[in-house]
Amino acid sequence: MRTAYCVETVRTAERELMARLPDGALMQRAAAGLAAACADLLGRVYGGRVVLLVGSGDNGGDALYAGARLARRGAGVTAVLLAPERAHAGGLGALRRAGGRSVAPDAAEALIARADLVVDGIVGIGGKGGLRPDAEALVAAVGRSRAAVVAVDLPSGVDADTGEVHGAAVRADLTVTFGTHKPGLLIDPAREYAGSVRLVDIGLGEVLPDRAELQALQHADVARLLPVPTGESDKYRRGVVGIAAGSARYPGAAVLAVSGALRGGAGAVRYVGPAGDAVIARFPETLVSDQGPRKAGRVQAWVVGPGAGEDAGTVAEVVEADVPVLIDADGLRLADAGAVRTRTAPTLMTPHAGEAAALLGVAREEVESGRLSAVRELAARYDATVLLKGSTTLVADPGGGAVRVNPTGTAWLATAGSGDVLSGLAGSLLAAGLSALDAGSVGAYLHGLAGRFAAEGAPVGAHDVAGAIRRAWRDVRLG
Repeated sequence: MRTAYCVETVRTAERELMARLPDGALMQRAAAGLAAACADLLGRVYGGRVVLLVGSGDNGGDALYAGARLARRGAGVTAVLLAPERAHAGGLGALRRAGGRSVAPDAAEALIARADLVVDGIVGIGGKGGLRPDAEALVAAVGRSRAAVVAVDLPSGVDADTGEVHGAAVRADLTVTFGTHKPGLLIDPAREYAGSVRLVDIGLGEVLPDRAELQALQHADVARLLPVPTGESDKYRRGVVGIAAGSARYPGAAVLAVSGALRGGAGAVRYVGPAGDAVIARFPETLVSDQGPRKAGRVQAWVVGPGAGEDAGTVAEVVEADVPVLIDADGLRLADAGAVRTRTAPTLMTPHAGEAAALLGVAREEVESGRLSAVRELAARYDATVLLKGSTTLVADPGGGAVRVNPTGTAWLATAGSGDVLSGLAGSLLAAGLSALDAGSVGAYLHGLAGRFAAEGAPVGAHDVAGAIRRAWRDVRLG
């Protein structure tokens, strides 16, 4: 599992570790890792033209010390000092002794245009509220150049804690981060600016707390959570998931939700709604009823809302059920907020950004620019686990614990019906016994992986994604 920690936690851990080490040792560890990453990206260091963009903090010091290492290997290294009087003295001295030089920002544009590599050390993880105009000018020059760009710890202009981007920001090909990931490196929109991320171990792991602010599951974590039948299993012991979805206008939503549910680990799927004929024609193994959720038979979890139209009665009936419930799509609009908050069984809500914005009463752009705060606010407001779909899918519990960020997926998943498949899949995992947090996280992981497998770089339909879930499941289990 990859973890990410907020700036305050990282700073506290750094202070504790520095107290145990000789003066400057932590920065030298970071600079060594940064220099090695830069050398790998350059390929041939000797004769390479390297420009360091150096701010006033330790971030600039890391860049200067790394630049000194590259200069000793024969690179031509020039540091652009945004605040010469506050540049890291030790790092600047090391660079000059190694043969590097420093210049003022007004000489930067021509240097950047000729550079093979630009190292962004303008602002560190403590940067907030956007860049100053002089830094913005350098960022614009970097954007016009053909140089490879390496960001030190995180790209300047992005918020380390939230992933928000206020104005101009560096777009890196590679971000070299130290000790641990920062939340902004894993969450859009900042994630798009980070490029590939390389984690350099500087010994911080021994002093970081066990509880992280952000978690990203990996194959091994998901494999441990997947429900697997035993010799004593039957279809009922494996769990039965109820799907209350579809309408005369949107029968396909029911079919797609059932398709995800059948591949999600539960032993049986009950469908309730007006699209029974379409469902049974496509999936004859489904247990179909048109008598409403209360008369459908026993289930271990419900999925409600995909394609439901205006069927508020069915949504209300499912929300009242004393089993885990996943609420999606039209169900999010139709469900009574008070009834959701007072549920005693687990609730998993799965909005996309537009639906989340409607629930929060804000503009969609506000959710998309501040995804982490939005998912936390929704979870707290509804006292429910919330899976916020999108370019980076986030899953948050109402208790304020670590937020899960899904590392799989592809932009090809932005297609009609894809969310219905995810709802059925995650609902099936709920019925199989996973917690709402795990069901949402595992469902998003498998769904994203299935999307990759189904697309393979080309347009994909939701039914293709559902068909690839089995391949994703096997890939996770076999490692």
